[in-house]
Amino acid sequence: MTRKGIVLAGGSGTRLNPITATINKHLLPVYNKPMIYYPLSMLMLGGMREILVISTPKDLANFQELLGDGSQWGIQIEYAQQGEPRGLVDAFLIAESFLDGSHSCLVLGDNLFYGNTMGRLMKEAAGQRDVATIFGYPVKDPERFAVVEFDEDWNVISLEEKPQTPRSTHAVPGVYFYDDQAVALAKQVKPSLRGELEITSLNQLYLEKGKLQLQVFGRGVAWFDAGTPHSLLQAANFVEAIEERQSLMIACLEEIALTSNWIDRATVNDAASQLGTGTYAQYLKRIASSKGESL
Repeated sequence: MTRKGIVLAGGSGTRLNPITATINKHLLPVYNKPMIYYPLSMLMLGGMREILVISTPKDLANFQELLGDGSQWGIQIEYAQQGEPRGLVDAFLIAESFLDGSHSCLVLGDNLFYGNTMGRLMKEAAGQRDVATIFGYPVKDPERFAVVEFDEDWNVISLEEKPQTPRSTHAVPGVYFYDDQAVALAKQVKPSLRGELEITSLNQLYLEKGKLQLQVFGRGVAWFDAGTPHSLLQAANFVEAIEERQSLMIACLEEIALTSNWIDRATVNDAASQLGTGTYAQYLKRIASSKGESL
C-alpha cells in the first residue's frame, strides 16, 4: 500500500499581518527552522517519501528554493498551486493526479506536533487500510476548532465545525489520514456557509460510511496552530526550551532521514558543510559523526 503526503501551505496569513505582508507564513521561522519543516517531519516520521507541497502561485518559487526536490532527505517533493483559499478539502482536488489512487495524509503547514509517541502514532495511522484516521486533542476553548465527540470506546459520535456549544473538549488538529477514496469523496463536499470546502464535511462522509476512526493524543503530546503572533511565539519558545534542555532537535529532517536509512552520514555531513556555522549545521555535524549511538 502506497501512502503519499500533502502539506497545505497556502492562504494569505492575514492573522499574522503585517508579518506576512511579503512572506508566506509557512516560511516564517519557528525558533531555528522554517515553519514548513515541522509538518514535513510528521510525514517523514510516518514513512511517507512522496510529498506534495501546495501553496499560492506567488510563493511556490520560494518553497522550491528552500526544499528543492527533497532528494537531500531521500524523499521526493512535488509542488502545486492553490489559486485562492477554498478550504482544506480543496487540497485533494488539487492533488488528484499526484495521489493517483494512493492512500494519503494531509498535514496543515502551520501545525506543529511534538511528543515521544508521535512517530509511533504516525506509523500506526499510516498502516491502516480502508479507513480514515483523525486525531483528538483536549483544549480549553473547543469552540475555536473542529470538535470531535466520541464514546467510551473511542468511537466517533459526531463532528462539528467551530460549534457555539461544543459537545466535547477535544479539537481535531491538522493531520488527517485517508484511504484511496479521499478524492472521490472530496468531490462530493459542498461549500459551507463561509464558502469553503470544510475538512469536517469530508470527515463526516467517512463517519457516515462507518470508516472514520479516532486516535486521541494523550499527555505529553504538544500541538500548536502557529497561525497567530501569540501561538507562533508560543511554538518558538516551546521548541527552544525542549532543544536546549535535551540537546536534541525537533523536526530535523536530515536526522529523520538518517534514522530511516534514506540517507547516509556522509550526506548529512555535506548538508552541514553547506549550511555554514550556525546551530543547525553544528547539530548536523554532531549526528553525522556519531558512531552508531541512538540519535
